Amino acid sequence: MKNADLVILGGGPAGLAAALAARQAGVQDILILERDAELGGILNQCIHNGFGLHTFKEELTGPEYAARFADKVKAQGIPYKLNTMVMDLSADKVVTAMNRTDGLFQVQAKAVVLAMGCRERPRGALNIPGTRPAGIFTAGTAQRLVNMEGYLPGRRVVILGSGDIGLIMARRMTLEGAKVLCVAELMPYSGGLKRNIVQCLNDFDIPLKLSHTVVDIEGKERVTGVTIAEVKNGKPVPGTEEHFACDTLLLSCGLLPENELSRTAGVALSPITGGPQVDESLQTSIPGVFAAGNVLHVHDLVDYVSEEASAAGTSAAAYILHGAAAAGRSLPVVAQNGVRYTVPVTVHPQATETLTLRMRVDNVYKGKALAVYAGETCLWRRKRPVMAPGEMETVVLKADALAKIPADAANLTVTLEEV
Repeated sequence: MKNADLVILGGGPAGLAAALAARQAGVQDILILERDAELGGILNQCIHNGFGLHTFKEELTGPEYAARFADKVKAQGIPYKLNTMVMDLSADKVVTAMNRTDGLFQVQAKAVVLAMGCRERPRGALNIPGTRPAGIFTAGTAQRLVNMEGYLPGRRVVILGSGDIGLIMARRMTLEGAKVLCVAELMPYSGGLKRNIVQCLNDFDIPLKLSHTVVDIEGKERVTGVTIAEVKNGKPVPGTEEHFACDTLLLSCGLLPENELSRTAGVALSPITGGPQVDESLQTSIPGVFAAGNVLHVHDLVDYVSEEASAAGTSAAAYILHGAAAAGRSLPVVAQNGVRYTVPVTVHPQATETLTLRMRVDNVYKGKALAVYAGETCLWRRKRPVMAPGEMETVVLKADALAKIPADAANLTVTLEEV
């Protein structure tokens, strides 16, 4: 069995940022394991621009953004193994993996960073009635076919779901000569960023039908048409059906954190996000196992993934070099009144000078205030003109705010309230 101070599971933007931060913090023995043929993860197929505005203060494409981090990893000589599938992670941080060069091998790690990213929700999880013909793709699969393989999946397209990948693929398919007939969204609001709705749908006159879903798929060998209908109270409304003759249906119905390995290791997972439950250092329920990026919760900007992963890498380095931090008062973080979840879910106020809370709301809210309380004491409050589920909210509590936490506070509460 091999040994390594830090093993990072995933060579995408989260894994690369975590590795660089850990090396900067003084850890030399680092190993990145990546199942794909190159570093960079999903960014390699995201050829549109809009990445890096926070991290690099310039607009980059996905491959350009990934290359910035991959080049730094290579320049610093951080080892990585490509085409390597991690098979198992044990509670005592033994990583079992395999590839064609090394065969099956194990690595005993002092610390592990989970950076496996997320996957798309497939058709089988959606219960869409109809036949099972060819021509049904997840939006990410279609993106890879167009941008990396050079194939156009279809000519007449309907998209179910308004997640960011679906919105971006509506524009991409249009630019490649396909006709995108509509984007149907089950919820009464879009799941994507406002800028993507404007740039990918409005600019190309592609209709977005909110509170609609696919109720039938037609075709034997290949999709020949789909029927959508309005939805109220979770059920299609009879008489609102609309038929589209098409050869392709793209699914953009949400992303799921990739946590099979986490579950096998015994990491406690959030029932809301599907990702690990972490504290302010991004440490999971297993000491020495940290998580960051889309494996933790789905982000809307890769810049935030890199920022979060850097914090995880720094925390992992501190664990390796200095051991577990002294346990102190632990406060649960409670989300309520429209706040769907928070990351982290528990904090040790004495262990940090700056506390970053990330969260999403459960609906579209206008003219509300986002606030953080410790008992009856307000630590932070800001009015927000608009908050939507498609855009992540971030709250940074600095030392002066943390100093206000009463000694008898039972938890921190993140809530929406009237202005």
